[in-house]
Amino acid sequence: MQKLLISVRGPREALQAVKGGAHIADAEYPASALGTPYPLNIFSIRDGLDKAGHKNIIVSTNIGEKQFDRATACQAALGVATAGADVIKCGLAELPFETAAYLGGIIVRTVKKFYPEKMVVPAVFVDDDMQKFFKPFSEGIKLCRLIGADGLLIDTFNKNVGKGLLDYCELKDISKFASECHRYKKEAWLAGSITEKELPNLWKTGVDVICIRGAACEQKGNGRFGEVSSRIITKLYKTIPK
Repeated sequence: MQKLLISVRGPREALQAVKGGAHIADAEYPASALGTPYPLNIFSIRDGLDKAGHKNIIVSTNIGEKQFDRATACQAALGVATAGADVIKCGLAELPFETAAYLGGIIVRTVKKFYPEKMVVPAVFVDDDMQKFFKPFSEGIKLCRLIGADGLLIDTFNKNVGKGLLDYCELKDISKFASECHRYKKEAWLAGSITEKELPNLWKTGVDVICIRGAACEQKGNGRFGEVSSRIITKLYKTIPK
């Protein structure tokens, strides 16, 4: 089943996301591409959903776009898993393939040692300047297989230039990416300032998860810092093919 992920700032927004039909509540502080939150905020989102009767809702989060130290990255991944995240996204920005594979493999092994049931999904970036380091569509699935990750997220790094995912790639690229992921039993995730209008065609590519923040918010000049709205999310949810 294809899933809609909504990035939320806290338990109140998480409940709005679920009310609108979201399958995944993503703990995020939306100041950057992935937006790393505090562990206690992750816990409050998981706890709030559980107390409201939504134990079936997946909680995801991240450990940041860039990793500066292997040990610290592993500690962060283990920390957010302990705080309640079911899915841990680890950004591998500005790393060439070999370095990304080495670091990503250590993160996956660390999380799986303590939480074998939890998912680890590396995040790679499709912006032109990011592709000088790592090419998501030609190297992404190879990375995912090599390190034993559960899937791969392709995202945009810079959210403040007025460009989204489809400014850097085409639907055919995404379809091939999804097909390759499924061939090896991996999940294909997408993010990157995706709009409601773009969703129908993106779902048709066969990706497993599409991640939304800005398009789920009441727009009052705050962009990604707007308030998540269940009314808007219901419209986004209805774009998923039945």
